[in-house]
Amino acid sequence: MTKAGTEPFVHPALFYQGEQEYLQGTVPFVRDGLTAGEPVAVAVPGPNLAVLKAALGEDVARVKFLDMTEAGRNPGRIIPRVLRAFADTHRHTRVRIIGEPIWAGRSTVEYPACVQHEALINPAFEGREVTILCPYDVDRLDDQALTDAHATHPVVISGGRERPSTSYAPDDVVERYNQPLEPPSAAEELTFRAHQLPEVRHFAVEQAARLGLSGVRLEDVALIVAELTTNSVVHGGGFGTLRTWAEDGQVVCEVRDHGHLSDPLAGRRPPARDRLGGRGLLLVHTLADLVRIHTRPGGTTVRCYIGQR
Repeated sequence: MTKAGTEPFVHPALFYQGEQEYLQGTVPFVRDGLTAGEPVAVAVPGPNLAVLKAALGEDVARVKFLDMTEAGRNPGRIIPRVLRAFADTHRHTRVRIIGEPIWAGRSTVEYPACVQHEALINPAFEGREVTILCPYDVDRLDDQALTDAHATHPVVISGGRERPSTSYAPDDVVERYNQPLEPPSAAEELTFRAHQLPEVRHFAVEQAARLGLSGVRLEDVALIVAELTTNSVVHGGGFGTLRTWAEDGQVVCEVRDHGHLSDPLAGRRPPARDRLGGRGLLLVHTLADLVRIHTRPGGTTVRCYIGQR
């Protein structure tokens, strides 16, 4: 088991096969942390959450539990709203977190955002007194997911043995999955400038309602589109293009402009209390069920998926 505390930030991947190996890799991790007086959080998919709770017995009361299928449905909000939210509450002591953001039920559309999230954990927590253990189900995940886990984690645990990853390269992973997004087969489109921001927001809400969203989700669409289109006007060349369409039961809102997101952690850091700005993309990640981004010098596309809840 990983030796928490040997470095400020520890980020191992746990490869497991079956329930027994899952518990062998996670239960001692939790109990060692509790024994050391470290706050512990567990954010894993519901079925694994139930198994781990049952195995921990009375220790359950001393651990914070989150269902990752809900809290981390959008991988882009896991760092600020799950990992940092817990770690920042306990700034004066080392904390331990089990985070399982990649499971067999993740779609191919979600997967690139999941891998980028795993890579970005490393710069997000560099120098922090935090240990984040990320389980990977060897039986149910494909070879690409396991290969990527070696690239996003400096340490790998398999068969009870811990070893350094020989292919650790998180920056390469972030760039490799910064892919152009497949265009939709059909979409409604509107190009906008600064004076048209109210119009484009109304257009997005109208289209989302036509495509099946209602209630608070229409309010979420309005906020998402307002933040993205304002960013386009302020940082993306003064204008942009909004496209909307339906895909697999969700409404998709996409904004393209001529800006460049040079900071891959943009929208994944909780904003400083003394700063008025920096909250727009964080809000987008918080409200959307999935955010996919392709950015390069001279152009950025932000694609948000919003489903009815």
